[in-house]
Amino acid sequence: MMVRWLCAALRVRAKADLLLVFLFAAGFAALPIFALLPSLWGFAVASAVSYGVDEALHVRAPQFVRRLAALQLDRTLRFAFRTLMLLALAERMEAPDRVLVAGLAVFGAHFALVMLYSAVHHAISRRRVLPVAVRNLDMSGSGIEKPPPAYLYRRFLRKVLHLDLPAHAGLLVALAAGTWYPAVIGYALTAGAAVTAVAALLVAFRRARRMPAKDEVIAEVNRQLAGYRPEVALYFSFAAVSRDFMYQVNMWIETLEQLDRRPLIILREQASFRYLSRTWIPVLCVPKADDLAELELPDVRVVLYPGNAGKNVHMLRVAEAKHVFIGHGDSDKLASSNRVSKVYDEIWVAGRAGRDRYQRVRHAISNEAIVEVGRPQLSSIRLHADHVSGLLPVVLYAPTWEGWSDDDCHTSLIPMGVPLVEELLAQNVRIIYKPHPLTGRRSPEAAAADRAVRELLSNDNERRERPEAQAALAAGPRLRDIQARIDELAGRHGGDYTQQTRDSRVPDRGATAEWHALHSEWHRLFWESHGPVGHQVILGQLPTLYECFNQADMLISDVSSVVADFVASLKPYVLTNAHDLPDDDFRAAYTTAGGAYLLDRACTRLPEILRSVREPHHDPMAPHRHDFKGYVLGADHPSSMERFNTAVNALADRAVAERGEQRADRDHHAAIPSQRTGSDHASGPTADSPVHLGRNGPQVEIVQP
Repeated sequence: MMVRWLCAALRVRAKADLLLVFLFAAGFAALPIFALLPSLWGFAVASAVSYGVDEALHVRAPQFVRRLAALQLDRTLRFAFRTLMLLALAERMEAPDRVLVAGLAVFGAHFALVMLYSAVHHAISRRRVLPVAVRNLDMSGSGIEKPPPAYLYRRFLRKVLHLDLPAHAGLLVALAAGTWYPAVIGYALTAGAAVTAVAALLVAFRRARRMPAKDEVIAEVNRQLAGYRPEVALYFSFAAVSRDFMYQVNMWIETLEQLDRRPLIILREQASFRYLSRTWIPVLCVPKADDLAELELPDVRVVLYPGNAGKNVHMLRVAEAKHVFIGHGDSDKLASSNRVSKVYDEIWVAGRAGRDRYQRVRHAISNEAIVEVGRPQLSSIRLHADHVSGLLPVVLYAPTWEGWSDDDCHTSLIPMGVPLVEELLAQNVRIIYKPHPLTGRRSPEAAAADRAVRELLSNDNERRERPEAQAALAAGPRLRDIQARIDELAGRHGGDYTQQTRDSRVPDRGATAEWHALHSEWHRLFWESHGPVGHQVILGQLPTLYECFNQADMLISDVSSVVADFVASLKPYVLTNAHDLPDDDFRAAYTTAGGAYLLDRACTRLPEILRSVREPHHDPMAPHRHDFKGYVLGADHPSSMERFNTAVNALADRAVAERGEQRADRDHHAAIPSQRTGSDHASGPTADSPVHLGRNGPQVEIVQP
């Protein structure tokens, strides 16, 4: 328990990282002690430890390093402290004044050159900032310059600061040998290397000054858009974009690729590019609203929104398009029936359950604005009838996260996650644990419960005889190779966003087949190598949630969209009732409980619930699940993809028709001679004046006679 608490407090993930933190602290604490004693060899060891462990923590525990920086103990200060202690050691060992003065001059010059290097790097970075980052459009004519060499540009501070190593080593050798030539050589190497590095970066700065202006970049993007003529746009923004949020976009990519209309993806945060899945669809990332307003999208008829975000208003201003909230899953949470959705022209839900959920928000959303389109993403989920069970029942535990506030906290992890997993282990089942990506973001209690669950599963794996453990180790290199190729196809390669835009080309759509083949191979190899007995904790993008569905005999989850998606399999599923509400009250409160087994907080019902897996004929909720699937996800025919595509086409046609009517209406009004007096014109626009949403907000067009 104490180890877990220390890991949480110090922002490290494992016991090995905790050991590194203690070595880091011991190394830096020992430096002044050995400098003042003085102890040359003790100082040399402490200095080497502080160097090595500092680098290791940047790789293994970046959150701890960020915490140090927040406490003003950043990397530069740590290097300066080490240098100061070295000079103190030299003075205590009675080094000649000329050696100390030269050392002070060289180390001082080194830090001055580090500051100059940082300033030039910052100037290059500012010049390389583009108003629009692009993927899958041909930007070869944009005139964007190559980035500086990676060895000069990426992680530059670490490299430039480490140029002090020759001077450090030279002075330590000189103190040990009693001759000062090693110090002179070390000083010369450090000074020369620092000057050379700054000079090389200044050459790169000259190239960066030839970067195209903002207007030129936007003009090139508009030329490419004019050639592509997108008709449907998926628009996404989130305040703190990371891998945890990008599933909201990635889940819709394959659906967009199958539309009759030409799709486009518009993102608002550049970090989104890093976690965007593979697609041939053109992607634009436009951080600033003014730059977004400069994009020319005259053919976009439908804009799809997978999330509610403040920056959505910057796209909602486009009056010529129809705006649709499609969400990122169907659940009983607030996001699936939010009154804010009233700002959209339509709301698309999976089935009748979604319609009823919005209808319960009285006087907010009209029935005509809700369209049932199914869930096209679920086509890869295997049905219960096609599932083959393994040696042990496989239970997928996929709790949701704690939410933004205690009011909408639905996670079972805090009140019952640990005892639930303990009881599952006692029932001798195999557990696949896949927590929500945001688990622990807001609540320390949820983070602690998550760590405890992982530890339980790890300890139980160690107790079991698992001959497949060696197979999993052997499969590791092949899995990493496949993952690297998947990342390459997805565009997740080296270089900043400016370089990715410069290298952007119209992609080969034939890579789609390779992408799917690689995904299938990765999942096959992963599940085979991990065997039928061991528990698994799934945290990354692979294996996917739906592949976990296909492995599981049963799902245990909370009120979330995971449950509605799992319903497509017709397998047994369990909802956690952490507050022990009466069954009727719980089912009345949460639509997704319609086909579920309900699990009490003490998990006393768990053995009986597991009978539905161990004895398939004893599954009293099976007929309810069949009925419930149609209610939540809609009919199987026509397919969800067909329904979604039809909805896009119908709304796009409606947008075109309404736009034509508005144009005809304006032409008609312009042709009618004015009957008003001059004073009427002076009084400003009337209620009949057409209103347009312009770049700076609502603008009123005054029709002159």
